[in-house]
Amino acid sequence: MWYGQYLHTLDKKDRFILPAKFREKIKTEENLYFYITCGLEGCLFLYSKEVWKQLEDKLQSLSFTKQKPRFFNRLFFSGASEIEVGPQGRIALPHNLKQYAAIRKEIVIIGVGNRIEVWDKERWDDFYSKNKSSFEDMAEDLFQN
Repeated sequence: MWYGQYLHTLDKKDRFILPAKFREKIKTEENLYFYITCGLEGCLFLYSKEVWKQLEDKLQSLSFTKQKPRFFNRLFFSGASEIEVGPQGRIALPHNLKQYAAIRKEIVIIGVGNRIEVWDKERWDDFYSKNKSSFEDMAEDLFQN
């Protein structure tokens, strides 16, 4: 599981370094690969191979004859890339996903349980400032008895 919020900067080759706490969790060979794709609210989603396979199975089980699942799968999977975490914990951000998320130089990397999200810093700051005041209302709605 991934948790926390971290500020990073893209280098000249559009790479970023995973936070140290995240790098500690990916020391095994199997975890050196991730899947990155278009997320919601203008961010990117980053999944481990294991979680990606579960998500892939779930999405592929949806009826392709229905428009919403078909369109979602098309957009979600067409933007996806398998990426390798380099020896120093760096990840190269694909150009199409950098454009999708309007990422410039500074990024915010957040752990959201089973996935990592990558945000342009300004976009994250805007999202956070608009939504933090409703945090308690969301909790009340989600955790009603």
